[in-house]
Amino acid sequence: MTPGSNIPLPTARVTVDVTAPVRLDVSGLLLTADGKVRSDDDFIFYNQPSGPGVTYRSGGGTSPDSITVDTTAVPPGIEKIVVTASPDAAGQTFRGIEPTATLRGADDQAVLATFTPPQLGDETALVIMEIYLRNGQWKARAVGQGYANGLAGIATDFGVTVEEPAPAAAPVAPATPPQPTAPPAPPVAAAPVTPAAPPAPPAPPAPGAGKINLDKGRVSLQKNQTVSLMKGGQPLLSQVKMGLGWEPAYRGKDIDLDASVIAYGPQRNHIDSCYFGKLQIVNGAIRHSGDNLTGEGAGDDEVITVDLGRLPMDVTGLVFTVNSFSGQKFTEVAKAYCRLMDALTGEELVRFDLTAAEPQTGVIMAKLIRQFSGEWEMTAVGDFVKSRTVRGMVKPAAQAL
Repeated sequence: MTPGSNIPLPTARVTVDVTAPVRLDVSGLLLTADGKVRSDDDFIFYNQPSGPGVTYRSGGGTSPDSITVDTTAVPPGIEKIVVTASPDAAGQTFRGIEPTATLRGADDQAVLATFTPPQLGDETALVIMEIYLRNGQWKARAVGQGYANGLAGIATDFGVTVEEPAPAAAPVAPATPPQPTAPPAPPVAAAPVTPAAPPAPPAPPAPGAGKINLDKGRVSLQKNQTVSLMKGGQPLLSQVKMGLGWEPAYRGKDIDLDASVIAYGPQRNHIDSCYFGKLQIVNGAIRHSGDNLTGEGAGDDEVITVDLGRLPMDVTGLVFTVNSFSGQKFTEVAKAYCRLMDALTGEELVRFDLTAAEPQTGVIMAKLIRQFSGEWEMTAVGDFVKSRTVRGMVKPAAQAL
């Protein structure tokens, strides 16, 4: 589908799932003829997963979030259900991570249409598709309308009350949102793209600002962003795995990269390094899976297991690095990432995709820091270093703590 195009629905129950290279928050809003929700109950998302005729399903980080619409159960007076998406990481835009909406039959999962909005930039939220009623026929329309002020901008535009913490202004009132709203029927051209009126809801924090936790499930980090390994105010787990993966760029020759973790003390003092040549450190509390010589194939190329509960108290920082011993630069590497998993269940908790590359032979991917409270925090780093071995990473990694 292209922006503004529409198709009739051949079935009464359809599902829209939205995928992207990063985790997304997907939601649905039930709108009346005036383009507004009747109440906040018509906003369907992870904290309110069901409404009349509309349900939200979380993919749990392993599959896309989705909105299912049963047109036979949609209440009278509801003429449109809009499906929205926003990156889960605070402040992240859609630049370079264009999402794809797939419309399926909810019962047989047959693909009815797909839509990828083109030329996205600083949008932090999208109305990506809508299911609407026209002359007694339910249809689907590709939208791709962007907002620069996140999901809060979409919600208030459609009449949902949004109350967010600081800045310390009064919560945005739902009655007369400051931004112009799109008429219900016209195509995308009439919709506001990246609304810029100053009285908008509070803008999301800048990239890297603020700290999040695992209460909502899997987290996708961007550079310099931090997540606490806490859920419901309690430490989530004691054993974690850090999986690191990469592929040759543009089907190039094999890439022999080496993943390592460097352990530090409270004064940034180097305690030990775990890598392919030293597969266990600190009495086995940190273990390395061994060397991968090519980078080919799906999944993690190298895995480092950390038993946080067995780490000595003098280990307060862990820095995860990747080096190219053969001298190939990271500009020759594609899809480099790291992901933190529950070592017992294998569930992915945190992911960081390296979206930029520099012609260097080393990169500091992420760090785990023990707080005074005892909790651990993970921060995405993504800093490039001129070093082909973990030995050359010790000093720059200490500076990154």
